[in-house]
Amino acid sequence: MNQTLTIRIPDDLRESLQELSKIENKPVSDIVRESLKRHLAIHRFRRLRNMTLPFAEAQGILTDEDVFSLISWKSYWTPM
Repeated sequence: MNQTLTIRIPDDLRESLQELSKIENKPVSDIVRESLKRHLAIHRFRRLRNMTLPFAEAQGILTDEDVFSLISWKSYWTPM
């Protein structure tokens, strides 16, 4: 079920939003909805990352390269 949300934004933000709406040929509401979804997804990712970080560090997974190496190695040896 869709709900209507009313927010207050500064004039400069509204103008930027309207300009982007014209450039992308999308309604302002679509741009705001996509932006909010992206923001919430990033927030969830960061929260999950912070929860799992101690476990990863305990296993010696300290960098992004460590993660990518582990994922690449496992996907190479895991049958599809």
